[in-house]
Amino acid sequence: MADIKLNPKVDDYLSKSKKWKAEYEKLREIILDCGLTEDFKWMHPCYTLDGKNVVLIHGFKEYCALLFHKGSLVKDPQNILIQQTENVQAARQIRFTNVEEINELEPVLKAYIQQAIEVEKAGLEVEFKKNEDYAIPEELQHKFDEMPDLKAAFEELTPGRQRAYLLYFSKAKQSKTRTARVEKYTQHILDGKGLND
Repeated sequence: MADIKLNPKVDDYLSKSKKWKAEYEKLREIILDCGLTEDFKWMHPCYTLDGKNVVLIHGFKEYCALLFHKGSLVKDPQNILIQQTENVQAARQIRFTNVEEINELEPVLKAYIQQAIEVEKAGLEVEFKKNEDYAIPEELQHKFDEMPDLKAAFEELTPGRQRAYLLYFSKAKQSKTRTARVEKYTQHILDGKGLND
């Protein structure tokens, strides 16, 4: 790892990690061994190829994970890639609960990471379900009609952020709740923020 440039932000992140520290360090070593560039995005260690995101390390309460940004395009002969929720279209995770699992899977992880690198080199893109396939709730449409600025701001959001809002607003069973949700997030949308920003 002599010629590999470690990112000080990742060093800092690892030094402050209370949970999953050994797991993060092992994943970092494996990923850097695959020749990716270390970056720090979305408050997590992120590894890129020519500026394109390939994998990310992140932790949750129950597990830590190696997230493949275009995991849906990675072949999964070991059947270890997990789709976090049904709404996640591109990313896939491999989850761990201890460093031994990572050590055992090291050759497999390297093979999956190499495959993800090849996906990036080939310029492959995930075919996203279009946001037009998601209905705009009536309550949001009323707000758009009332505030053209809101519609313009919504259309400026990334497709993922638009989708998150549409799903969140639509999930409410009652119109009253949908209206309340739209009201609550109007300023967020106008500020160009996503649901969880």
